[in-house]
Amino acid sequence: MTTSTAPSGLPVDAPDRLSGSRRLRRFLTRLCWPLSAGWALVALVRLLGLHVDRFPLTVEPAVVPYAALTAVIPVVLALAARRWLAAALAAAALVALVGVVAPRAFGGPDPARGPAVRVMTANLREGHADPAPVVSLARGQRVDVLALEEVTPPELDRLMTAGLGGMLPYWSANPEWIGPAGTALFSRYPLTNVGRRRLPITFTETLATVQPPGAVPVAIDVIHYCAPVDPTQTACWNAGVRNIPPATPRGPVRLLLGDFNMTLDFPDLRHILGTGYRDAADVVGRGLATTFPYLGPPLPWVTPDHVLADRRIGVSSVSVHPIEDSDHRAVFAELTFPRA
Repeated sequence: MTTSTAPSGLPVDAPDRLSGSRRLRRFLTRLCWPLSAGWALVALVRLLGLHVDRFPLTVEPAVVPYAALTAVIPVVLALAARRWLAAALAAAALVALVGVVAPRAFGGPDPARGPAVRVMTANLREGHADPAPVVSLARGQRVDVLALEEVTPPELDRLMTAGLGGMLPYWSANPEWIGPAGTALFSRYPLTNVGRRRLPITFTETLATVQPPGAVPVAIDVIHYCAPVDPTQTACWNAGVRNIPPATPRGPVRLLLGDFNMTLDFPDLRHILGTGYRDAADVVGRGLATTFPYLGPPLPWVTPDHVLADRRIGVSSVSVHPIEDSDHRAVFAELTFPRA
């Protein structure tokens, strides 16, 4: 078997191979620029804290961790195409995105600041979650303060039948027949200053103050409002966000528990944190633990459920736990309240 050669000494099919290589490089060039620009845009929006009040861009911050995870793709493509400027742009986006997301995987418990208080927040999926596992989980974690979202009147009755009221005897509930709108707060310790906050579409958030033995009083808000999942709910979501109470660093110690329908990359949540809260999961290196959605259509897992603690509150540990028949995972946090 022989191979014919061109006068140059190359096999006669070499031009075809070179042409194929050029076509591949041209394809990579055309692909790498829009990809590099796309990842760079996500990084720029995140770094500048831009808020886009139009669906579906409203939920774009939720995918920032996934953008950070995949940001190496445009770098590799640009390098393969030998497009150095595109590679530099993609590399800058990679560094920026990893820089804002990676620290959530690192951290550690605070030194104890006072009495230990175990808190948990759980979304009950419009009253469809099985109450027995919720009560069992709270009992197993020795929860002192339990915040519940999406509480309906029948679900509240089932929770009480399952023994929640006997385990946490002090409680205030604002259930709503509109599935996602009700909340409740249960406590091992007496509740004072009990109240509620009404939001659009009858969303009701539960408010109270708790004072464990040896600790200062802590104001607790159970947070929940519309999700920005379609254009009709954006205005309702904005109203809910505006009603999240800021921290009071020179006043009462405050603790926020619930489903915020925002992740740590939302500028609105970062603004709330900037008033004097810390995200408990972020403090101890659990900030990448996802809580939603765990039922229904396959979607990227995100973290809308939070324990936001006044900076005077210590954080010892955080964990997330599945809830039977709920699309959210519960967030458990062991905190230390300031001493009285």
